[in-house]
Amino acid sequence: MTDHQGPVLDPGLLSRCISCGFCLPACPTYAATGDEASSPRGRINLMRALQVGDLGPDDPTLREQASQCLGCRACEPVCPAGVEYGQLLEQWRDHQWRGRHRPLLARALMAAAGLRGVWRVVGRVRGAGAGRRARAGAGAGAGPAGPARAAETSGAAGSAGAAGSAGAAGPAGVAGSARVAGSAGVPGSAGAAGSAEAAGSLVLGCFERALFPGVSRAALALDPGLTVPPGQGCCGALHAHNGDTATGERLARRLGEDLPGTLVTTSGGCAAHLASVLGRDRVRELSEHVADRGGVRGEVRIDGRRARVALQDSCHLANGLGVRQPPRDLIARVAEYVELPSAGTCCGAAGTYSLLRPRESRRILAAKVDEIEAAGVDLVVAVNPGCLRQVRTGLRRRRSRVRAVHLAELLEMAAGGGV
Repeated sequence: MTDHQGPVLDPGLLSRCISCGFCLPACPTYAATGDEASSPRGRINLMRALQVGDLGPDDPTLREQASQCLGCRACEPVCPAGVEYGQLLEQWRDHQWRGRHRPLLARALMAAAGLRGVWRVVGRVRGAGAGRRARAGAGAGAGPAGPARAAETSGAAGSAGAAGSAGAAGPAGVAGSARVAGSAGVPGSAGAAGSAEAAGSLVLGCFERALFPGVSRAALALDPGLTVPPGQGCCGALHAHNGDTATGERLARRLGEDLPGTLVTTSGGCAAHLASVLGRDRVRELSEHVADRGGVRGEVRIDGRRARVALQDSCHLANGLGVRQPPRDLIARVAEYVELPSAGTCCGAAGTYSLLRPRESRRILAAKVDEIEAAGVDLVVAVNPGCLRQVRTGLRRRRSRVRAVHLAELLEMAAGGGV
């Protein structure tokens, strides 16, 4: 099927699939349903039917499968033909989710992501609250929730002390001792462009700065030389994954223009999107950045022993950028690393998926939480804010003793002497 602008999908990308079926065992939705249409091969066949006009864009199976796909890209590493399924999915949704066909909640989130001023204010409020909680709990010890809970608090909020007063917060509640480009009265803020480029710029993220402001503070505690240019906007990953690739690419290019030097991000999903638009040499995910610097030190201890820590991979970081080993290596330096059998499979967060399709998301998450609890770990680390929210929510619903933290929080915890 074509319109006045040409084919719906890139014919070159679409033609790579040889229908071998290697992708089927890697696909979470196929594993859950056993339905061929819910596999990458099945969806590519649907895309081909759309492309040639055998199916119209309002076909119910097309609508369902464009929405049901997690977009985790687990099919890409196992594909012998090198099918770039992530790009095909974005092109499909660009067409399938045009205008009123885009889910209402996705439209609302995309609109919210563009409100730079709102995210700065929310981040400051959240950051100040985290700072108050850290000060209030400084002498409280582990508390009734146990040492793993203390570890989570140490990472998420305790970084306020290491990075500076929350009352002097810069963008999104990031503490005032950070090098905030162009902010009067902030140490290092007058640095020249060359210095900023050498240090790199910390990408704050839109939703992360509101939900988890402690992650950025922890990242800055690990590398105080990072600059934090004010007024940062969304990187566009949310838009690209929800049927508006043009806006997603425009926002990524704008962020690349606003931030000097290498862009260091604490979000695996943002890293993959930014790298696809700006180039791999401009973008480093936090675990890569910390590993490159070789600056990790200390260890996390619980009850007099090394903490047992597992990892939940970021799908886009692992499958899109191939970054799997750096976070594992860093965790192993500061704790006893425990590999979960399904560490590399999706947790069900999948960007907006957990909000648009909560039932399927919870089903995927339930199996993940079962595995985490069976592993006997103290902490599970995420390298993406959506994954952190998803896993933390699942563990809290179970009243589990295991706590979810971001990698930045774990490493800062270790640098501060652990628990």
